[in-house]
Amino acid sequence: MKKILALLLALVLSLSLLAGCGGTAAQGSSSTPGETQGQSAPAGGSAAAGSTDTAAAAPAAETKNLSKTQQIIAEAQTMSLEELAKKAIEESNGATFYGVGNSSRGKSALPLFIEYLQTIDPGYTMEYEWQQPKNNKIFDQLTADSMKDVGTFAMTLIQDGNQIESKMVQTGILDTFIPKDWAEANGTTPEAVNSYLALQTLNKVFMYNCTGTKTYDNCWDFVAPGEHGLYMDIDSEIVGKNFLYMLTRDDYAAWLKSAFDALSDDEKANFQPTISAMERDASDLGLGPNGAYALAWIKLWVESYSAQTDDGPICNVLVDRSATDQFGLLVYSKLRSVEESASVSVNNIKVAAYEDGYTGIGGYGYCHYLFLTDNSPLPWTACAFIAYMTCTVDGFSAWGKDMGGYSSNPVVAQGTEDTYHHSVGGGDEFPAKNDRGYAWWTAEGQGELVLEDPAYCASVAFTVGSWIEMLDKFAG
Repeated sequence: MKKILALLLALVLSLSLLAGCGGTAAQGSSSTPGETQGQSAPAGGSAAAGSTDTAAAAPAAETKNLSKTQQIIAEAQTMSLEELAKKAIEESNGATFYGVGNSSRGKSALPLFIEYLQTIDPGYTMEYEWQQPKNNKIFDQLTADSMKDVGTFAMTLIQDGNQIESKMVQTGILDTFIPKDWAEANGTTPEAVNSYLALQTLNKVFMYNCTGTKTYDNCWDFVAPGEHGLYMDIDSEIVGKNFLYMLTRDDYAAWLKSAFDALSDDEKANFQPTISAMERDASDLGLGPNGAYALAWIKLWVESYSAQTDDGPICNVLVDRSATDQFGLLVYSKLRSVEESASVSVNNIKVAAYEDGYTGIGGYGYCHYLFLTDNSPLPWTACAFIAYMTCTVDGFSAWGKDMGGYSSNPVVAQGTEDTYHHSVGGGDEFPAKNDRGYAWWTAEGQGELVLEDPAYCASVAFTVGSWIEMLDKFAG
């Protein structure tokens, strides 16, 4: 199998070189969610990642070529939340709304949305059902539903920018809707946004058990000889593979090079042979000047991490006093659920990036994106629901209670912080729970959170992805 993969990789590299486009074609194109905690630019994806055949990107003269749902989106993007709510009431009073998503909290947001609509029309009713497919089956489910003239699902909340781009957007299964209120909060217009709409950015961060004497003050420490971090397997949670893809982009590869330069000579000696060995692969893959550092870190990580089934169990292990000198890369919000006891405490761990003197990447961020299905049975209601979740604190509240989850709307993000006080959520008692915020996490020299860019991930999924598939995973 590895020989076959190697032949396929060599073929695609040859073709890409003939076409004059390397793995860095999408560099510099990512756009990230609006900040407040610090966010300022439109959310998710990149200029190349947005659905170019949706109403968001289509000139008015081409409206006649849009699907029925895309035509509704074009009109909906000129309307306020209240105006959308009135259209939703007209469309779905007494109906049943079906949604599907990677987050079960869509089910928590729907009754709040109904209550909001009832403030406009007290007689409004709507039944609802929210499905959360397991094992990455959401793409198969949406694809199957797209075969119908009128689908079952009105909208989706979905993650994994790479598969969204290649399987859902390029195929016309999902359409992007940019709420007018959301765009104005981000200082732009719906027509100017050529990217996916993110509900939020979530972060996974490096944490380590601090009951012993070992410390981790550089991101290269996590791939040092003998280290085996706890991590959800990249074949079971695909956004973890997107993290590795993103490390090869020039800006993030430069972060890894800078962190390497900060190591002592003895520490550098642990990694230099691998870096040197990766220089040819980096060149063949069309990566930038620091590509070998990215490939070396990826290789060492894949060949050393201890694959786990979920982030919850990883957190439960690390916060126990018995987990001395263990570390993991996991969702930051899991700390909120820790129940303190004689042997279990948030104070048994440290968030690596929060420690003085820490150098390098602190983790990675990925988005939950919102889309209408192109054959949506309730497109006006779906638009209103999406606007409600992205433009109001109440609409985002199902997710807002967690630190490490940042609304793409700066007004909502600030309102969420004012409500939940994540920046001081642990106070002096549990400092690891005091969220530094999106702006801090994504700043170079501070949190250095690697952000998923769907277009870049899609551009290297076969080349870098095939290279990763040839690595031998740790079997311990």
